Amino acid sequence: MQAQVQKRPRVMSGMRPTGKLHLGHLEGALRQWAAFCDTADAFFEIADLHAYTTAFSDPQAIRDARNDMVVDWLAAGVDPDRSTFFLQSAVHEITELQVLLGMITPASWLERVPTWKSQVEALGQEIATYGFFGYPLLQLCDIAAFRGERVPVGKDQLPHLEFGREVVRRFNHLYGEGKQILVEPQATLSQFPEIPGIDARKMSKSYNNAIFLADDDATTTQKVRSMVTDPQKVRRNDPGHPEVCPVFALWKIVKRTHVAIVEEGCRSGALGCVQDKGDFAEALNEYLRPLRERRAEIVKDMGYVERIIAEGTQKARAVAAETLHDVRQAMRLL
Repeated sequence: MQAQVQKRPRVMSGMRPTGKLHLGHLEGALRQWAAFCDTADAFFEIADLHAYTTAFSDPQAIRDARNDMVVDWLAAGVDPDRSTFFLQSAVHEITELQVLLGMITPASWLERVPTWKSQVEALGQEIATYGFFGYPLLQLCDIAAFRGERVPVGKDQLPHLEFGREVVRRFNHLYGEGKQILVEPQATLSQFPEIPGIDARKMSKSYNNAIFLADDDATTTQKVRSMVTDPQKVRRNDPGHPEVCPVFALWKIVKRTHVAIVEEGCRSGALGCVQDKGDFAEALNEYLRPLRERRAEIVKDMGYVERIIAEGTQKARAVAAETLHDVRQAMRLL
């Protein structure tokens, strides 16, 4: 008897093209993405429509960032031959699905998503638009269009995913007639879901505290030397508290074999912060060097990047069209 081939789980994830990618993107998402190429049927989205929710005043910057972001994906080892890269705005089935699911989504469900109020408070009333208010629903449609079973997310996105699961349950209850037309997605967190920036807050472009993948060695070293460390370790020989130091947290990513040495030297006072940051800058540049070398080669052929996106988008549309057909049929629109 022929052995049954096990079906790979469907994975869907994406990033907004809003500028350069940094170490947080690499460790929080791209490492997972590269691994999923081996174990899953993976779809990775250039989420340009999502970028418009906060950066709508600069559409050219969003367009320019699309291909550059994919260069970083490729340099990080995400394989387009074993996954699907696609452009969100070119998969029109996603936005049609958003309209249809919007008909059954209570406004109160969107209002209780914590990102709405916190981001408006942080970025100002200018982004308090209909599009930004509906961001979690569009995010669900990105996933639902491909019947994504697993979604790599950061901890701050977990409320969005739970909201999406509620919408899926409501749709299936109203229109499924006992069948699961849409799939309830499950979250997968990376080993490092939150990477500290140079000021100890979460690494983010908006905080201006990021170490970018495209930075050169000198820029990286300069940023590391400016990093916040243990505020109680004033002099070199003072005993330190590595658990509060973002440099120590990053050592766990960049060079695990060195973590015990750093911890012992910090706690005893034998290792000063200046020396530690110098050692870490050297280790980080060595860690990122292979990626940066691959990146330099990839940018020599941007036509290759554009072909990857075009071919992947065509494949993505075919998959999303099947889902949309089933949704329209369930809603008696066909």
